[in-house]
Amino acid sequence: MQLCNQKTAVHVAGASRASRAQRSVCRPRAAAATEPVTASTTAAEPLMMRALRGDAVERPPVWMMRQAGRYMKVYQDLCKKHTTFRERSENVDLAVEVSLQPWLAFKPDGVILFSDILTPLPGMNIPFDITAGKGPVIAEPIRTMEQVKQVTKLDAEGACPFVGESLRILRNEVGNEAAVLGFVGAPFTLATYIVEGGSSKSFAHIKKMAFASPKVLHALLDKLADNVADYVRYQADAGAQVVQIFDSWASHLSPQDFDVFSGPYIKKVIDSVKASHPSLPIILYISGSGGLLERMAAANPDIISIDQSVDIVDGIKRVGSGFAIQVGASLFSLVATTAQALSLRPGVRDTIASIWLPCLSLFRWFVLLRLRPGSKH
Repeated sequence: MQLCNQKTAVHVAGASRASRAQRSVCRPRAAAATEPVTASTTAAEPLMMRALRGDAVERPPVWMMRQAGRYMKVYQDLCKKHTTFRERSENVDLAVEVSLQPWLAFKPDGVILFSDILTPLPGMNIPFDITAGKGPVIAEPIRTMEQVKQVTKLDAEGACPFVGESLRILRNEVGNEAAVLGFVGAPFTLATYIVEGGSSKSFAHIKKMAFASPKVLHALLDKLADNVADYVRYQADAGAQVVQIFDSWASHLSPQDFDVFSGPYIKKVIDSVKASHPSLPIILYISGSGGLLERMAAANPDIISIDQSVDIVDGIKRVGSGFAIQVGASLFSLVATTAQALSLRPGVRDTIASIWLPCLSLFRWFVLLRLRPGSKH
């Protein structure tokens, strides 16, 4: 996918996991599609899709990266009745309800599925749970080659059909008013949970494996890459128009170790997906990615996420041409008035005005912008 000579998507992402108001009040549920939803089945594409393709658009599209809002009372009330995350994310009606809440409230240009990066793990013979106050728990961490051999090929439809059904419903719910986004975890980030047995601050076990038993880790990463690629395809066939890869913990690797344990497996996922779904836009997101931008570009996603620690112009120069760029604005703007937010970010506004098609969202939402032809930046 090419947006003229250079393409840039500034996605300002904010919100956390939210719910939605009752569909019966705002919009009746449309019948779920029985066949994979493709662009050819729509009369007109959503703004985000047109912007990603490089079309001239009336404004930059925006979307909330996190698929639900803990700040929203309707989600808090829903959690009191449906107390576990897996119930909320693996029940189709609840997952759709929660996915749509931010869209019904704010009408951004993208709706991302309410789910978790660990959702497909049981389909790989890796059971897990998510407990309140502790997060993901994998009772039997994988730390030997014998355990790696027990990791199975993912059958996404058999393991998590609720994901496909939720995506099909979301496509019908939002129509062409917004793009529907799916997401997956990158192989290294999934491996951190699988090897550590859950969340970690030090990542001691996977770091030990990387240097004491690298063959074991590479074998696990290789299997995960194959399964993640299949999971991306499954989401795309079910209706996801864009898919984001989260490598949330890759920034805990040195750049040199990223080249060994993360980058090659992200690229394997992307190359595999592009072989079967060449037109599917893929976003690569790494939290704290300032030291990895050039390496992210080497994985060849369509959109590269730049966090707020990186200057937009510097980030564009570093990743080079041919990519869309996703940028998160400062969270300060979420608690500031419009006037205060504008005064906080005059440099960003001036930069946008000088090299981009005019428009800027001051909230942490996704904003898609295109470089002006002939820009020196």
